Amino acid sequence: MKRRRSTACPAHSGSVLVIVLWTCFGLAALALTFAHSMSLELRTAAARASNAAARAAAEGGMRYAQWVLTQHASAGQVPRASDYEAEALPVGEAIFSLIGRDADAASPDLPFFGLVDEAAKLNLNTASQAMLEALPEMTPDVAAAILDWRDSDAEPREQGAEDETYSRLTPARRAKNGPFETVEELRLVHGVTLELLYGEDANLNGVLDPNEDDGDLSPPLDDRNGVLRRGLIDYLTVHSAQPNRRSDGSRRLDLTASEARPRLSQLLNQRLGESRAAEVIRSIEGRALSSVAELLVRGRLSAAEFARVQGDLANSSAALTRGLVNVNTAPEAVLACIPGIGETGARAIVAYRLSHPEELTSIGWLPAALPSEAVIQAGPFITGESYQFLADIEALGPHGQGRSRLRAIFDLSSGSPRLVLRQEATRFGRASIDDPTGATRLSRL
Repeated sequence: MKRRRSTACPAHSGSVLVIVLWTCFGLAALALTFAHSMSLELRTAAARASNAAARAAAEGGMRYAQWVLTQHASAGQVPRASDYEAEALPVGEAIFSLIGRDADAASPDLPFFGLVDEAAKLNLNTASQAMLEALPEMTPDVAAAILDWRDSDAEPREQGAEDETYSRLTPARRAKNGPFETVEELRLVHGVTLELLYGEDANLNGVLDPNEDDGDLSPPLDDRNGVLRRGLIDYLTVHSAQPNRRSDGSRRLDLTASEARPRLSQLLNQRLGESRAAEVIRSIEGRALSSVAELLVRGRLSAAEFARVQGDLANSSAALTRGLVNVNTAPEAVLACIPGIGETGARAIVAYRLSHPEELTSIGWLPAALPSEAVIQAGPFITGESYQFLADIEALGPHGQGRSRLRAIFDLSSGSPRLVLRQEATRFGRASIDDPTGATRLSRL
């Protein structure tokens, strides 16, 4: 039988091949597109997971800070750096660090980790104009505007600013004529700029990063002098307040009250003995005391003697004394603002603290660092106790991916730590990175 010859032409077969090839190409393109989409989705999901882990770690950091304060900040004491860990603490696969400040700036170019004492700063709601003017970068007109913003009247002081000034701004506003609620509220005060508030420290990590020392090449604007210019935010607070309460909950003795002398004599008898108490009372006979520090100086109390009575004494009869500066923790720039101390006294205090760290549990050591009259003049403005602390928490997700930063203020004036302010601070940028050892180090990027 004769085999039948195929009738398919070569052109038709070629067309089919082209169609098959284009179909295969289309399917491959769809597969690649789908794979790329899935890869992006996977990376996005991983980023979300890393950010979620970082946020959870930051929340864990807040609870950890609260625990540290509960354990190590009783009776107005400031937790020592050796009391707790503050760098690269793990929460699952994430880590968090407490970004702090070195009050004595012994190593200003190195990172510092820990809680920040709010009593180491000037209080915006209590500091005088002269004290504010002594701050770095502060000008008389800005200091006057700050006082006009917080006072209760509408009369502008010399170089100050009230409604008339603010009504000419865009957008127009009115002076608050009430106390500051946050330090960031300064941005509403006439004359306060971002540069004045934050200085060169754009990411608020306390260290001079390369972009903060390159002139106008990248934000922020800086003077490229190799030294970090801090902003007012590092030196000011609205939270410092000391409870005038003994450890048993009873009210402390107000030394400035005229009727306090018999009770003071009784207290000294109990704490120091009759003979020594009589000596102290004779040394202050006929004098009205302005502060606990004045009793320390005029009574010639030793540091050990002062430690026995300090928890029973106060400068006021109010339940809280606001704005006292802790001389054990305040940086030199803040100490220099206090009447009687100034720049020379501030340097002397910092030098003494560095050489006698074991004595920094009260103000009993202060007469060894400053002249007696300087201590007496500074007395109404100083303390050796702290009850409010800032926890600046930065958390990184697994493998350094994902980031979250919270700034929280805790208040211990009623006993246990109480959260009084919580701020989302991720917008300030990354403050820390992973180094090859696995620890967290402040960013040099």
